[in-house]
Amino acid sequence: MTVLEQQDQDVYRLVKAEEAYQQATIRLIASENYTSKAVLEACGTVFQNKYSEGYPGARFYQGQINCDQLETLAIERAKKLFGAEHANVQPYSGSPANLAVYLAFAKPGDTVLGLNLSHGGHLTHGSKASATGKWFNAVHYNLNPETGLLDYDEILRLAKEHRPKILIAGHSAYPRQLDFARFRAIADEVGAILLVDMAHFAGLVAGGVHPNPVPYADVVTTTTHKTLRGPRGAIILCKEVHAKAIDKAVFPGLQGGPHNATTAGIAVALAEALRPSFATYAKAVVENARVLANELVKRGFTLISGGTDNHLMLVDLTNRGVTGKVAAVNLEKAGIVLNYNTVPGETRKASDPSGIRLGTPSVTSRGFGPAEMLKIASWMDEVIVPEPRGERLAAIAAEVEALCRPFTIPGLA
Repeated sequence: MTVLEQQDQDVYRLVKAEEAYQQATIRLIASENYTSKAVLEACGTVFQNKYSEGYPGARFYQGQINCDQLETLAIERAKKLFGAEHANVQPYSGSPANLAVYLAFAKPGDTVLGLNLSHGGHLTHGSKASATGKWFNAVHYNLNPETGLLDYDEILRLAKEHRPKILIAGHSAYPRQLDFARFRAIADEVGAILLVDMAHFAGLVAGGVHPNPVPYADVVTTTTHKTLRGPRGAIILCKEVHAKAIDKAVFPGLQGGPHNATTAGIAVALAEALRPSFATYAKAVVENARVLANELVKRGFTLISGGTDNHLMLVDLTNRGVTGKVAAVNLEKAGIVLNYNTVPGETRKASDPSGIRLGTPSVTSRGFGPAEMLKIASWMDEVIVPEPRGERLAAIAAEVEALCRPFTIPGLA
C-alpha cells in the first residue's frame, strides 16, 4: 500500500491500526470472519471502476464483456456449491437480499412469519425496528422456554392461524441446526413461500457439516462473509420458477448496478469454498464451537439450548451478575471481542441486554483449535464477573496478544 501511504496517510494509518488490532485480539463475533488474500486482492481491482446495471447479456451500459463473464462465473460457482437452480449474486448485503424476497412475493400489509429477534431471529425477519416489521404484518414464533429449541408444532399452529405469505426459517443467534423438511411441510400446509435465511451458516452448508436448505426452500438468501469467508455481499438462490421474480426484485426493484469488485471477491470465495480444504475448515468450526460451549457450561455459564451444534453460542449472563454490555466491554479490554445480545425472555433493553453471542468462524480461520478454545473459556470465566480488576484485564490482553502472535490473520500471511 505504498501509494495509499504516500497520498493519504490518515487512511493508511487507520488501515495499519486495524491490521494490528485484528492480529492482537481474539475475534469471537459470530458474524465476522477473515477473507483470504486472494479475496482482498479481487475486491481491490479495476472492477471498482465499472457500472453494470442489468444482468449478463442484458445490460443498460456498454463495455460489459468482462463484467458479464465475471458475474456469470460467480453465478455458476454459487449454483454448483449449493446445488441451486438459479443464483443472483448482485445484492449488496444480506438485508437487501431479504428485502428483495419480500418485494418478489409479498405486498405491504401481507403477513410474514419468522423467528422473534430476541429469540435469535434477525431484524429483517419482521422486527418492528426494521422496514420489514413496519411494511408487513409480522408474526413471530419463539423458542420453547423449557428447551431453548424451536417448537415446530407451535410454528405450525401460528402458520395455520395467521396464514403467512412468507414463512421465514433462519436466524442470527440460534445455536442449533434447522429442520428444513419440517419447515417445508408447514409452508406447504398453509400455502406459504418458504424463505431460508442461511446467512450465518452458509459456510457450514458449503462444508457439508450443516443440512442444505436449497432442496427444500423456494428461496434461500445468504451473506457471503460470515462462515463463507467472502467479502461483504449477498447471494439469493431459488427455484428456476422464481428466477424472474427474484432478479426483477433485485434490479430494478431495490438497487442499481452491482458492485463488480465485490462480485470478483465473491467469485474467488466461492471457488475456495468448493475445495476440499474448506470442508476441513467447516468441520473445525463446529468442533471448536462444541469444545468452547462445553467448557463454558462446565464453568457455570448458562447457554441457550444447553450448547451448540453449529458455529455460535448464545449465553445468558443473568446468573453471573453481569449484563451483556458490561461483559462485552470488559472482554474487549482483555483482548476478546464479541457482541452483547438479547436472550429469549429478555427483560432488559436491547442496548444493555442480558446476554452475549459468540462464535468460532474467525478463530478457526486463524488456526485455533480445541486447546485455544479451553484457554478462551478460562479467560472469559475470569473476566465475566461483577467487578474484574483493571490490572488483570490488561494482563489478560497481553496474554491474548501472545497467544495470537503465531496465528497470523488470513489476508496478511
